[in-house]
Amino acid sequence: MRLKISREVLAGIGTAAATAYPEEACGLLFGGEGLIDGWQEARNVAKKREMEFEIDPSSLFAALREERRGGPNMIGYWHSHPNGRPSPSPLDCAAAALDGKYWLIVTAEGVTAWRAVGNAAGEVAFATVRLESG
Repeated sequence: MRLKISREVLAGIGTAAATAYPEEACGLLFGGEGLIDGWQEARNVAKKREMEFEIDPSSLFAALREERRGGPNMIGYWHSHPNGRPSPSPLDCAAAALDGKYWLIVTAEGVTAWRAVGNAAGEVAFATVRLESG
């Protein structure tokens, strides 16, 4: 599975993650199938922002309303792991909806992409997505 992502998106979420350090930054991703060409930062409303994230529901609902009116298509989420690995944590896996959305995880090492997939047992796994900058 390949995913193209604009350099502007990568630069923007990288800056947002660095600015939020030592807390996790988070937000929304916009684009089409196999393409991320827009992003939005959202307030992290989690109680332990140094270790977890929760996207402010008002940002999520606003993006979904805008999408219904013909605005950008929300295709996923991004968040940072300020001191962690570039793979989904157990909390990430537990929170992942089985809706096929993309997930970007930003670390000091770079950005990794994932896509939530499910199985008959309802467990969440992530398929690695190969990023192509464009």
